[in-house]
Amino acid sequence: MAAKSTDPAIEAFRTHGGILRTGQALELGVHPRDLYRLRDDGQIEALSRGVYRLTELPPLSDPDLVTVGLRVPRAVVCLVSALAFHEITEQVPHEVQIALPRHTKTPVLEHPPLRVFRFSENTLTAGVEEVTIDGVPLRVFRPAKSVADCFRFRHKVGVDVAVDALTRWLAWPNAKPAELMRFARICGIDRVIQPYVEALV
Repeated sequence: MAAKSTDPAIEAFRTHGGILRTGQALELGVHPRDLYRLRDDGQIEALSRGVYRLTELPPLSDPDLVTVGLRVPRAVVCLVSALAFHEITEQVPHEVQIALPRHTKTPVLEHPPLRVFRFSENTLTAGVEEVTIDGVPLRVFRPAKSVADCFRFRHKVGVDVAVDALTRWLAWPNAKPAELMRFARICGIDRVIQPYVEALV
């Protein structure tokens, strides 16, 4: 009987990509006791508080970004975390760096650790890509915007990190310096970044 009672719960997960928040599961008719039984039996695992995933699925490619996409959907992955996502840095982020509007509440997650940067509306909406990672929607800044942002926040991420990212990005066959300078103007750092671009191009 116990196994039979969990079947609809398992199917609820499978029909929604294998990941559900507790509220979603309840709306789909999954009883709390079945949810806890799946967890206790090892059929689902907690990605974060109130977010569960079927353990039968392949391992996540990036559990931290998946959690951010689920728990903080309005956030935009930025700076070093965005560079790492686009593979234009050797830095290994020990936190997920996200951009949020000014005067918004800072999200609190048990995991992963977050570092929040406040962006104005024009700098927050420029250069945003909507991607899907492990079936979960995620917002991340485009490579050129990420490089520009690193120069804008160079005193926080390090000038060396920003210059290295610029060098790596410019080596891409499809890199367009004009695109970078457009984002630099939006960020108000075009005069800062221009000499670096001229020296590297």
